[in-house]
Order: sequence, then C-alpha cells, then structure tokens
Amino acid sequence: MVFTSHIFLFYFLPFVLFVYYVLPIRSRNGFLTLASYLFYGWWMPWFVLLMMTSTVVDYVCARVISAQGASRIHRMAALTTSIVVNLSLLGFFKYYMFAAENLNQLCEFMGVNEFRVLQIALPIGISFYTFQTMSYSIDVYRRVAPPVNSFSDFSCFVSLFPQLIAGPIVRYNTVAIQLTTRDHTLAKFSSGAGLFILGFSKKTLLANPMGEVADAAFAADSLMMVDAWFGIVAYAFQIYFDFSGYSDMAIGLGRLLGFELPKNFNAPYLADSITDFWRRWHISLSTFLRDYLYVPLGGNRRGPTRTYVNLAVVMLLGGLWHGANWVFVAWGFYHGLLLGLERSLGRRSVYNRVPRPLRVLVTFVLILFSWVLFRSPTIGDAGSYFVSLLGRANVTTASALISAELYTPLHFVVMAICAGLTVQPVQSFDWLGQTSWLKGLLLLLVFLFAIGEMFTQAFNPFLYFQF
Repeated sequence: MVFTSHIFLFYFLPFVLFVYYVLPIRSRNGFLTLASYLFYGWWMPWFVLLMMTSTVVDYVCARVISAQGASRIHRMAALTTSIVVNLSLLGFFKYYMFAAENLNQLCEFMGVNEFRVLQIALPIGISFYTFQTMSYSIDVYRRVAPPVNSFSDFSCFVSLFPQLIAGPIVRYNTVAIQLTTRDHTLAKFSSGAGLFILGFSKKTLLANPMGEVADAAFAADSLMMVDAWFGIVAYAFQIYFDFSGYSDMAIGLGRLLGFELPKNFNAPYLADSITDFWRRWHISLSTFLRDYLYVPLGGNRRGPTRTYVNLAVVMLLGGLWHGANWVFVAWGFYHGLLLGLERSLGRRSVYNRVPRPLRVLVTFVLILFSWVLFRSPTIGDAGSYFVSLLGRANVTTASALISAELYTPLHFVVMAICAGLTVQPVQSFDWLGQTSWLKGLLLLLVFLFAIGEMFTQAFNPFLYFQF
C-alpha cells in the first residue's frame, strides 16, 4: 500500500486512527501489528511470512542472549543465528538472481554449461526490516538495549507501518520506552499531521514532476550537454524530495500514533563535503553502517591504511544494500573513494580553504556524478550519460527533440521551487516545531492541491520501495 493513494488516505488511515484511539491502551500495539501486516501484505500477502519469520527468530535469539546465566557460547550462538538468518533472507531474495546471472556470464566466458536462474520476487522493504530486527539482537548482545518482554510489543516494533517499507531504520532502544508508554497530545498529533502533509506534498508536487524530467533524460539515446545536466539535476531533486518526503510522512504518521521516530534528513545538498553529506543524507542508514560495520571493522583506530580499507568496504556494502546491480557497487565505491580522499587530505586541503558556498557547489556536483550511477540501469548506460554531461555525445536530430519534453513551464517552475527549498536551511522537521492557525490553513490548502494532483498522476511508488 502506498501513502500517496486514495485507499490509504481515505480508507486505511482513518480506520486505523479511529480504532486505535477507541481501543484501550493495552490493546493498541496488537492492533497496530495487525494493521501493519495488512498494510505490508496488501500487494503480496505471502511477504508477511518473511517478516514474521525474522520477527520470531530475533525475538527468540534475544531472549536466549539476555537469559540469566546464559553462557558466552550460548549468547554468541544466538547472535550468530540472528545474523545468519536475517542475512540469508536478505541475500537470497535480493541477491540470488544477481549472483546467478553473473555466474552464468562467467560460465559462458569459460565455455561451461549455464544453469537455469530462478525468478525471485523482491519483498518490499526487506532491506529495512532485516536491518532493524538484526540491530535489536546485536544491541541486546552488546547490552545497550533492554530485551523486550512482550512478543506483541516486539512485533509492533518490527512491523510498524509508517516506517516499514522505506525507513527510517529505527533501532529498538530509541522506541523501547515508547512501545509501553507514549504520549498522545494534540500538539504531537497536529505536528504529525503537518509533517505528513508536507511529505505528501513533496512527493506529489515536487518529486513526481522532477521524475518526469529525469525519466525522459535517462531514456534518451544521446543528449546535448545542457539537457544532460538538466536531467541529472532533476533526478537529484526527485530522489531527495521523494525519499525525504517519505521520511516526513513516516515520522508524521508515527506522531499521530504517539511515536517519535528519528530524523532522517538534514538539508543534505547544503553539505560542504562528502563526509558532511553522509551526516545529512539517510541518517538512519549512515549511522547504522557506522555503528554495526565501520566501528566493528576497526573504524579509524588501526592506522590510515586500515581506515581507508574500512571506508571502502562499508561504502561498497552500502552501495550493494541499495540494489543487486553493478551500478550500485560502483556508486558505493565512488563514495568510498571520495570519503577516503577527504580523510587523507584533512583540513589543510585546498578544498577546505575555499569559501563555503563554493565547497557546497563542488560537493553538489560530485553528488550529481554519483546520482548518474545510481539512476542508470547499467554501467554502460552510466558511461553514456557521463559522455553527454561532458558534451561529447553524438547528438542527432532526435536528440534535439527531447528539449520539448524537458523544458516545459511546469518543469521550470517546479525545479525553481526545488532549488529554493534545497538551499534554505529550515527543514520541515524544524518548521513544524511550533504549530499555528496560519500554518494549519497553509498546510490545508497545500494538501488539497496535492490530493488533486495525486488523482491526475499515474501510479508512482516511492523510489526507495525497490530497496
């Protein structure tokens, strides 16, 4: 089920909110779990079984880990079981076809008979909830999170529908207390509704029109230089307002239900370095990779060479987490290379001595190059797009026709709005720190306009659903 659909807006959400607030407090988590299973299984009901498997395994493993008198061997065996089961589910459903197809290519190269590749459907959101449940077992093992006492509460934590499909990745210790005791106030409900409206509007009014531009640009056989740059900037805005819009909606929905979910974006295109960018973009993922991969590998505690290797490994795996495709591996390698280069240069580099606006511009251009990899279907397609960005493509008469599709008044207006919102420092998360009647009226008008636009647009799920 998609947040930006009439089924969710006019049926599912009102029903859930009504029943949730009518029920006694002790029954609310159980109801949210059932509602979340309905939300998740709307397209493919059997996907729920995978999430239930991950939930049961991690609940049992954490109970073993936290059992009084449990030996170190038992605790380690339970933790290993949790990690192996979660990574096996993720690996099979997300990477089996990628590995098998590449192995077949190797077989063809070596003259060996190929084998039949099974067609595996990718369960939506599996990358998010497997990380989330696995982090719970690890945190219980590290004794930085308390073991949950109720299976109903843990099921609610895993399946909570606002952040289930595309994050933010929520750690158990951030919501442990909220699962048993959380506040339901008019101020929290109002700010939650406002955040939901802003996220909904970002998706329908900004991300989707920019997606039209990006799709047209990346579908073209060749582009003039200015068209290629216009297309990649449009994609940068599309993915930002699409994903940050989803995060705003998730956090807003959480507040409607009394939960406070973590902030996931902080003006990422105002970053003045790639290091700064990863402190601002998809914060829940970057901190997850830092705490559960980079630090255990040794972080920066084992000398410069090991630090660069750790950065490369973390970013390569972070790229692969986004999708089973070599373009994501290249995207991760690119970011790992830039992070390592920035660390090696340090604060004495020329990059850090130039004025901040110029550093922000340079960083944004570097990020645009990375989005070429992220958006392209194959490495070859990415290479072709880079050629267009450099003005070296073989432009034909057909290439000139793309301008009519790219440069419409609507696209210019939306891109200007995106640019203005991107460079201003106040985020929607902060703007709704205090509510007022004027803000409420403005949000209502924007929401009505966004709903109208929703009915004119084709089905367009959030980009991070594919991850």
